[in-house]
Amino acid sequence: MTRQLDALFINPDSSAQAYQGLAQTYSAIEPPTWALLLAESCRAKGFGVGILDCDAERLTLAAAVSRIEEAAPRLVVMVIYGQNPNSGTTSMIGATALAKAIKEAQPETPICFVGSHVSALPMEVLALDCVDIVLCNEGVYALHNLLAGNLGDDLATVRGIGHKRRGPGGFPMPVLNPPQGVVPQERMDIDLPGYAWDLLPYREKPLDLYRAHFWHAGFDHARRTPFAAIYTSLGCSFGCDFCMINIVNRVNNGDGISAADSRGMRFWSPAWVMREMEKLAALGVRTLRISDEMFFLNRKYYQPVLDDIIARDFGFNLWTYARVDTIRADQLERFRRAGVGWLALGIEAGNRMVRQEVSKGSFQDVNIHDICATVRNADINIIANYIFGFPDDTLATMQETLDLALELNTEMANMYPCQALPGSPMYHLARRNGWQLPDSYAGYAFLSYDCQPLPTRHVSAAEVLAFRDRAWHTYFTHPAYLDLVERRFGANERRNVEDMTKIRLKRKLLGD
Repeated sequence: MTRQLDALFINPDSSAQAYQGLAQTYSAIEPPTWALLLAESCRAKGFGVGILDCDAERLTLAAAVSRIEEAAPRLVVMVIYGQNPNSGTTSMIGATALAKAIKEAQPETPICFVGSHVSALPMEVLALDCVDIVLCNEGVYALHNLLAGNLGDDLATVRGIGHKRRGPGGFPMPVLNPPQGVVPQERMDIDLPGYAWDLLPYREKPLDLYRAHFWHAGFDHARRTPFAAIYTSLGCSFGCDFCMINIVNRVNNGDGISAADSRGMRFWSPAWVMREMEKLAALGVRTLRISDEMFFLNRKYYQPVLDDIIARDFGFNLWTYARVDTIRADQLERFRRAGVGWLALGIEAGNRMVRQEVSKGSFQDVNIHDICATVRNADINIIANYIFGFPDDTLATMQETLDLALELNTEMANMYPCQALPGSPMYHLARRNGWQLPDSYAGYAFLSYDCQPLPTRHVSAAEVLAFRDRAWHTYFTHPAYLDLVERRFGANERRNVEDMTKIRLKRKLLGD
């Protein structure tokens, strides 16, 4: 290289602890969305950038440290994001391990953390010995200003960061500077100009180290790569108790700030989206996730995107999210023509009162059976998301959720134990009430050995976790479900699902 690398964006690897035996074959490996966005944003400002994806390459700590030493960046940026709501916290498993290893090998290398867990708990992250700087929201402008400076005595002047200054006796004291704003709607295309796809590692062809969710490829392992995921918008307009998605919009350093205090959506232009999709199509990607939290929400924004996809005939196999109360039957044909083969529906709970309590009444009361039938009539598969262990859940209401899942018998079902995720309103509620929270980052990983969900007002944490695991196995071994998979996707795909169910998770909380 002709110039020093200004920033090396690192996607840490936490897969082994987060997914246990599912990590080897079944879990998805997604491109590091925010590392790609931040790298391209900094590159557009003239900074030298690189990406080290430890997750995709499955790098050991020693190999990752060696690669960082070779790159010799001015700033190491640990990007603590992920597409699942808990991923920011679980990414801290790999990020802290690698940051400690870097500090042992290169004590003077400045290390910065950015991401959802960091935005939720900036002072706690900054207090770690291996962390020098934190960015207090998405970090775009703070990062630009950091790299324009000397990363030394000018840190006190950079808004939107936390850093360490020397206190009495020379001890480092964590401090937060005044907040910095997020990229406003009118500058989305300008200051977040795209994804740095060219910086990602690959084996033989671009994006071949990344693999789609098992079900996204119709339970066919051969169709899972190359794979990519993009946003057309950021954020969510709602403030459900269990969600921390909007915490990266945080512009307030006060205590007790949650994602519900930073709700809102920002959109890229359809032209911007098409440029990124054209790049991916040229790279051979056909399996693509639209990661927006609320893609099927506002027709003003999603309709031009879908129409442009149809006009270009990319041949994508797409999936995206939809709220059960925002699905419009008259729009489903457009979704299907654009290649949307899967819609993820947040059904959450079978009991309406339990669901309404945690969603703050933001969900309209709809007939979920009718919604699922409408989606299926449009030849679109359904991923139904369920959560066990909401504060008002009992064993009976959790059974209602499982019964509903079996009755709906959708092509895919995600089943989560309820967690008080850092950044969510529920996290602050748990701390105020003295509810026991996980004592490690791995404790927030839904599928980890250390997983520790919340107890409900009626059921212990161990009972919640045991019920969730039993419900998952009941669903995926249910004859009606396996028959559906065979009819919809094929006999070999049914066997693939049956093979997946042979992997049983071990749980510390259950005495394994």
